[in-house]
Amino acid sequence: MTETTIETSQVTPNIWMMTFAVGQAYAVRLPGAEGWALVDTGLPGHAERILDELARLGARPEDVREIVLTHFHVDHVGSAAELAEATGARVLAGAGDAAVIRGALQGPPPVLEDWEVPLFESVQPGLVGVPPVRPCRVDRELGEGDVLEWGEEVRVVPVPGHTEGSTALHLTRSGVLFTGDTIANAGELMLGVFNVDRPRAVASFRRQSTLGVQTACFGHGTPIVGGAGEALKAVADRLTE
Repeated sequence: MTETTIETSQVTPNIWMMTFAVGQAYAVRLPGAEGWALVDTGLPGHAERILDELARLGARPEDVREIVLTHFHVDHVGSAAELAEATGARVLAGAGDAAVIRGALQGPPPVLEDWEVPLFESVQPGLVGVPPVRPCRVDRELGEGDVLEWGEEVRVVPVPGHTEGSTALHLTRSGVLFTGDTIANAGELMLGVFNVDRPRAVASFRRQSTLGVQTACFGHGTPIVGGAGEALKAVADRLTE
């Protein structure tokens, strides 16, 4: 697979979304601190293009301080190893997915609902020719109660269900939530698809809906800027396990 064009759009004054053929990643300029962070890294083979996009935003490779991987799926960790080498950034991921990201374990497949089967099959052509994911070091395993310092407090929110180690990030001062694939906004705001444990995924959705955030950034679909907490709560109230 050759590198495809990345579409980059600004979400907030300090957050940009990079959209790939499948999935999304985010570049975060750290307010009040020197440097940048990445949330996810897209498909394999896109490290050079991501660095080009960062350069266009004014970030040098060495400016990237941390790379947070929300979960182990190919469209989120695909370029992580190359970016970690190019930037020297620390790599962080949920403890439940760290061994898979390091290449020590095989990740479990999703447990598909009947209606998800044709959707799952329709996604596969977008992954044809994608090179294998290189194992990536994980410098810090994240869990309940962990806090990152990105010029503001970033609370780590474990959100298992999509994968065991799925992790959300809550920027408490600016009211931003990075959900990974636990929540999607592709056409409609909804529980993320292709989960390993739907009841736990529903519980994780509900947990995120209680955080009162203003902005929500998803692994798939358009971010919600303004009133995201109310939108999440409305959907959470209708979810069934």
